[in-house]
Amino acid sequence: MKEQAMTPAKISVKNTTFTYGDGTQALKNINLDIRPNELFVLFGPSRSGKTTLMRLMNRLSDLIDDTTREGEILFNGQDVFGRRTDITDLRRRVSMVFAIPTPLPGSIYDNMTYGLRMAGIRDKAVIDERVERGLQQAAIWDEVKDRLDSSAFALSGGQKQRLCLARSLALEPEVILLDNPTSGLDPISTATVERSLYELKQTYTIIMVPHSVQQAARVADRAAFMLNGELVEVGTQQELFLNPHDKRTEDYITGRFG
Repeated sequence: MKEQAMTPAKISVKNTTFTYGDGTQALKNINLDIRPNELFVLFGPSRSGKTTLMRLMNRLSDLIDDTTREGEILFNGQDVFGRRTDITDLRRRVSMVFAIPTPLPGSIYDNMTYGLRMAGIRDKAVIDERVERGLQQAAIWDEVKDRLDSSAFALSGGQKQRLCLARSLALEPEVILLDNPTSGLDPISTATVERSLYELKQTYTIIMVPHSVQQAARVADRAAFMLNGELVEVGTQQELFLNPHDKRTEDYITGRFG
């Protein structure tokens, strides 16, 4: 525990409040440190602020008009809202995969190489190596390696989700934000995605909004329970799901509300 405490946070949220133009306070004075190479889960009922918090981490929140933000979010010790931040580079290094998979028009290979080409990578050997590695890390390589030229739209829902994950991994991010990545997937596809997460956290820091409390308990190294924009409680998997300190956390985990 002492060694973990001394490890600098990969992402540090400090006194962060976020308010929409209609006055809705989506986040209320959030303080949170996320360590390198951990799978950190944000869970809680709908409209608790989970996705809003993740969108702040790579400034996708910039795409929402008429909002107010207070506090800091540090990535590797640097404020992501600082004047010198290159937003394109930030979003490559802190990559987000959404609940609904959104393949690009074109082939599987086109999907995998689009971001690489936009990043200025032209060496075909480098591109092919990144494509294969990303697909392997997302646990889909064996299913698509012989049909990389086929349409990405022909993939199943679970395969599309893993393709979107692989597409992010090809850009070699440091942090992966997963917003309900198994929503709508069958149990087999969900299990495949969850297994890949255990491998991925050896290389990446993963922050995830889970599909359910049960999934949160299965995959989390540490987790945070959020409610109405507040960070109620943070703890390890065992602390939060077996012995929560706050009654609101216990009530949500046990199904008494939410």
